[in-house]
Amino acid sequence: MTLFNNDKIENLLPYDGTAVYYGKTMTEEDATQYFNKLYRSIEWKNDEAVIFGKHFITKRKVAWYGDLSYIYNYSNTTKQALPWTEELAQLKKIVEELTGVTFNSCLLNLYHTGDEGMGWHSDDEKTLSRNTAIASFSFGADRKFSFRHKKTKETTSLLLENGSLLVMKDATQTNWFHSLPKSKKVTAARINLTFRTMKD
Repeated sequence: MTLFNNDKIENLLPYDGTAVYYGKTMTEEDATQYFNKLYRSIEWKNDEAVIFGKHFITKRKVAWYGDLSYIYNYSNTTKQALPWTEELAQLKKIVEELTGVTFNSCLLNLYHTGDEGMGWHSDDEKTLSRNTAIASFSFGADRKFSFRHKKTKETTSLLLENGSLLVMKDATQTNWFHSLPKSKKVTAARINLTFRTMKD
């Protein structure tokens, strides 16, 4: 199933962190099948955020799964993890075999079109283990993904493809922001799985 070649490993970031793009890890057919299954089986809900005291509900939908009923707090909202679905358990196994890292949770995002994106942020919440790996699995539409250094403002970008894997680790969340820019050219949906390690 997997197409990954170890010769492709290289750090996308020039300093202060490590981001490795594995490229496509499965065939286009397998990746599309996973997209369709995830689209139908995941308990998607519109994401919520409280910013400067104002309550926002996004068009983008999210879901939160894990080994245990982990509580995840971000943007002044709280989520409780659901048990793994069959497809998520399969993808978790693939990611762990490729990266050599064990994950205990996954935050999923559903972007219906390129009109939905994610602004600059870091996944550095206190409930996440510090400087551990975050593995980002992409399905559906290809989308641009960008990094920006918190101090130097240097940026770098790549295209996340259907069935591809990006791993951010070491001090990446401490020193770099990342974002998913909006794009009117993208009319199809994308599902993103970010496998994480919550503190016990």
